[in-house]
Amino acid sequence: MNTSNALKPLNTSAVLTKGLVVGEDGRVRPEWAAKDPLLKEYYDYEWGKPVHTESGLLERLSLEAFQSGLSWATVLRKRDAFRTEFYDFDADTVARFTEGDVVRLLGCSGIIRNRRKIEAVITNARATIALRETGGLDAFIWGFAPKDHQPPATLSDTPTVSNDSKALAKALKKAGFTFIGPTTCYALSQAIGMIDDRPVGASKLLDDDLHKGVAACQRPQL
Repeated sequence: MNTSNALKPLNTSAVLTKGLVVGEDGRVRPEWAAKDPLLKEYYDYEWGKPVHTESGLLERLSLEAFQSGLSWATVLRKRDAFRTEFYDFDADTVARFTEGDVVRLLGCSGIIRNRRKIEAVITNARATIALRETGGLDAFIWGFAPKDHQPPATLSDTPTVSNDSKALAKALKKAGFTFIGPTTCYALSQAIGMIDDRPVGASKLLDDDLHKGVAACQRPQL
């Protein structure tokens, strides 16, 4: 058997110079995804997995907004509570939220209690419903997927904005969405699989779905 072209194990020292870390399980992850077990799980099973459902996209938009100024690990730790309090990000339900619901959410310790961000989710749910007349949120967002995108050679080569993310942010704002910008849209594009930004040498996405536990806050009855 000719092994001259066979894949060889990654050299650990070389991987580390690219901002990647070899875990005890042998998987290669960016440093940001190797710091916390929750981030490892998210990176292995979800980050970069295509999302096309309306509720899934609204959730990602919302979580990216809540993450602003905070760590992604903080958002993930509160994700179950977010799903409970925002009814799994069902646009029709969230769009009916009133000031009373905002006050209720501000009193829920399981989520990030920021009035502007909470109100943005409600506004964006209403904008999501409006988009159904022209193809829906999925067609709208994925219409900005780049035709040709190359994964970064190293972690430091990963951009935070692109012309496509700038265009998407502008279009979303025009469609009535708030608390969204080019950087948020670029992170969204990475998270929902519109672009593949796993650095060269990093382990690929695993196929299993994430299974989340019970939310921290009790869901009220509408």
